[in-house]
Amino acid sequence: MIRNPILPGFNPDPSFCCVGEDYYIATSTFEWYPGVQIHHSRDLVNWMLVSRPLARKALLDMRGNPDSCGIWAPCLSHADGKFWLVYTDVKRYDGNFKDAPNYITTCETIDGEWSDPWYVNSSGFDPSLFHDDDGRKWFMNMQWNHRGPGTGGNPKHASFDGILLQQWDPENGLTGPVTNIYPGTDRGLTEAPHIFKRHGWYYLTTAEGGTGYNHAVTMARSRSITGPYEDHPDKHLICAADAPDHPIQRTGHGQYVETHWGDIYHTFLMGRPIYGPDGTGRFCPLGRETGIERCVWGEDDWLYLEEGGLLPRVEVPSPTDAEPFAPEPVRRTFDGAALPEEFQWLRTPDTGRIFRIGDGALTLTGRESAGSWFEQALVARRQEHLAYAAETEVFFDPVTYQQAAGLTTYYNRHKFHALLVSHEPGIGRALVILSCNGDWPNGALTKPLDVPVAVGEGPVEMRVEVDHAVQRFFWRQGGGAWTVIGPVLDASVISDEGGRGEHGSFTGAFVGMLAFDITGQGREARFPRFDYVPGE
Repeated sequence: MIRNPILPGFNPDPSFCCVGEDYYIATSTFEWYPGVQIHHSRDLVNWMLVSRPLARKALLDMRGNPDSCGIWAPCLSHADGKFWLVYTDVKRYDGNFKDAPNYITTCETIDGEWSDPWYVNSSGFDPSLFHDDDGRKWFMNMQWNHRGPGTGGNPKHASFDGILLQQWDPENGLTGPVTNIYPGTDRGLTEAPHIFKRHGWYYLTTAEGGTGYNHAVTMARSRSITGPYEDHPDKHLICAADAPDHPIQRTGHGQYVETHWGDIYHTFLMGRPIYGPDGTGRFCPLGRETGIERCVWGEDDWLYLEEGGLLPRVEVPSPTDAEPFAPEPVRRTFDGAALPEEFQWLRTPDTGRIFRIGDGALTLTGRESAGSWFEQALVARRQEHLAYAAETEVFFDPVTYQQAAGLTTYYNRHKFHALLVSHEPGIGRALVILSCNGDWPNGALTKPLDVPVAVGEGPVEMRVEVDHAVQRFFWRQGGGAWTVIGPVLDASVISDEGGRGEHGSFTGAFVGMLAFDITGQGREARFPRFDYVPGE
């Protein structure tokens, strides 16, 4: 069986691509660098990260991008002997406007160096590229309407003003008329178009209902690519909005593939909500993940989930007899030439300013604060399990409280907890805990540790244990038993729903290593190891 999610922990907006017997899924990375994650599988059960293609300044520079902006909803396809990747770099979130330039890049191999991008347009986000069987290429994205209620083609959500279609080619760019092919259903918030062709029909799937608990995969079809499009008899192919107790929630935004085995599958993003520390509410610490479901074609030439209805299953029949990989501890030392594959950083392509690897350690150069949108020395990996422990060791000698380095659980600048080595007047080198509990827009810090803890010379080992809705920090020096530091902390803050709620931010929880030096002197911190151990 395939067990959902197939890509756990912050892997949203899955674009699904088949090349022979190889399967690829591209997902959004938002403000995390390098941009776009591409996973590969040959059995649909187990997936391996094989590429983050947007890995240099010519392709992506997100310095200054707000939280939950950056790379939204890539589209991966294969045609003309190469891969095509369409992506948006969203530059604004709040307010009426969305500044959202769209680009296309190509590569002959999935893990090669991708071409400098073609700029396409900025009329909306969630773009895709359809390669028709007559050789023409069609570019699609939603149209963003800044004018307010009552001005758009969809009466429920005017800002999402339909799906635009226009012909595109590498030599001439966009050509011919712009056609608004689909206004969406009464669920509204219509985005993320994908087209595929079968039996003379053009099938259009979109994501609707927003990326929270009303999310859905919507389907429509037409005999002409430019429309008009008729809605699916059920309007939606996948939706969990009417089943709040189902273990898979927030289902929407995916793509169709017919496999070389002859089976039909559709990806979708999903969330696995759990209760907060007081036993109420719902929050998704793992963010929006990727799931998959097997589908069938009805006699009416419409696509349906294999078992009917709109709810995807936790376990889905597999086309092979492959067994899912068991979770294992990941213990990293930084003695290679590059970061281990699971780690990312924030926004900047200029990595030499914030970290380097060598001499047996990852060295972070303290730059701007944990609240910066520009240059932040934070290297972290996704939380992939509802319970886990993470450990690191830090060599750091601050001379002022404006310098700090250590271990953090991090969602964005308004949602994090951090155990840090700093320097306190009258104490000297000391451990402090800084938290931001979702306070937007101020980003005010709290200090859960009443009195900083003095530490002697030498490295400090740090550990965090997360168990669903709660977390706790530990420390030690010179080996021996771990010592608890600070109170039990609210881990539900480090989630999509923390702070502003489900539509206020939509990435996922990370755990990693942080350094800042707001004196501007670039104080360095060395981290020789990082361990991530899945829990029960």
